[in-house]
Amino acid sequence: MSQLNRYYDPRFGLDAVKLLPGECFVTDEELMIVTVLGSCVSVCLRDRSLGLGGMNHFMLPGDTGANSLLTSSGRYGVHAMDLLINGLMRRGAQRRNFEAKVFGGGSVLQNLSAEVGQRNVEFVLDYLSAEGIPVLAQDLLDVHPRKVYYFPGSGRVLVRKLRALANDTLLQRERQYRQQLSRQARGGTIDLF
Repeated sequence: MSQLNRYYDPRFGLDAVKLLPGECFVTDEELMIVTVLGSCVSVCLRDRSLGLGGMNHFMLPGDTGANSLLTSSGRYGVHAMDLLINGLMRRGAQRRNFEAKVFGGGSVLQNLSAEVGQRNVEFVLDYLSAEGIPVLAQDLLDVHPRKVYYFPGSGRVLVRKLRALANDTLLQRERQYRQQLSRQARGGTIDLF
């Protein structure tokens, strides 16, 4: 995981943390977590009794086959969810108080199958259901990227659909992240956590 980009957002008058693909952040600070999603998915997860929350940003690359939870593609989503849940629990969160909001899974990359976003969405909704974590809100699929602003203390989320991109940074990031995950899968790395 890279060094997180922390900055002051004058529009909201708050410190903010910007998540890129593959990153996860958990906090009890009064700040906002921001990300831009294409086919990737982000889960905003919080313990409603503590006001403690976090967000992840992940992509499930490649072919997931019949059972996505057991393939190399599925492990990235599972790993991202484990990082988020364990990060909250290390700070005192209780699973029984979890609530989730889920965003992303758009079909925004022309050279990738439209199924990438769909597989991401199916994975995360199945995962949250299996874990018994209620999904209070979602904005999934579609063809537009989204900018997500998450306020973990209150659980508030603002989503802005990006109907036109000023540049192709989002698309480049998703392509680079997908290539990175593909290289790691071919290299046979082992994740210990």
